[in-house]
Amino acid sequence: MSTATLPATRISTRALLTGGAIAGPLYVATWLIQAFTREAFDITRHPASLLANGGPGWIQTTNFIVSGLLTIAAAVGLRRAMPPASPGRVWGPRLVATYGVGLLLAAAFPADPGAGFPAGTPADYAEISTRGMGHFVAGTIGFSGLIAACLVFAAHYRALGRRTFARFSTVTGILFFAAFAGLNAGAGSRPTIIAFDLAVILGWTWLTTITLDKR
Repeated sequence: MSTATLPATRISTRALLTGGAIAGPLYVATWLIQAFTREAFDITRHPASLLANGGPGWIQTTNFIVSGLLTIAAAVGLRRAMPPASPGRVWGPRLVATYGVGLLLAAAFPADPGAGFPAGTPADYAEISTRGMGHFVAGTIGFSGLIAACLVFAAHYRALGRRTFARFSTVTGILFFAAFAGLNAGAGSRPTIIAFDLAVILGWTWLTTITLDKR
């Protein structure tokens, strides 16, 4: 590789990682603005996915697409930024990319209306359509990728002797798994929705942190 190509490669990698760092704050800000402005939406009762329904639903769909693409970009940047012999260099970025793919699939298969949202939907409405089942599969793929990525990067940072990052990665993976399992088991109860909301914020915070660290 000539020295003329090195700066371009470094800039490209930095740009990819910067995109990954932006993904989380952008997703969370877009979600929360909608959560507190959309009619009939209750953040303690409705997961973010429901925002893809109704007239302004395109905003959340776009949020899934943009954050998914930025997450995949982050995965490419992480692969480039990690030394060839670095533990987790192969599977860590791949699993981050899996999370990004899950977000894109969530856009392709929107969640069904439910629990009184969007406005006019019966409070006890909980029908699952084909697209709703697709959304569940998308979530399972994406969140499994995120959880596994946290644990792989925990091993990566542990091998480097960076205990704080290792612990943060481990705790994030465990808490996200617990929140996702609780959401599925809790059938949309307020405590499980709130716990999952917090886990989503934690997961994005983790991704932002590691991409900034590798940048």
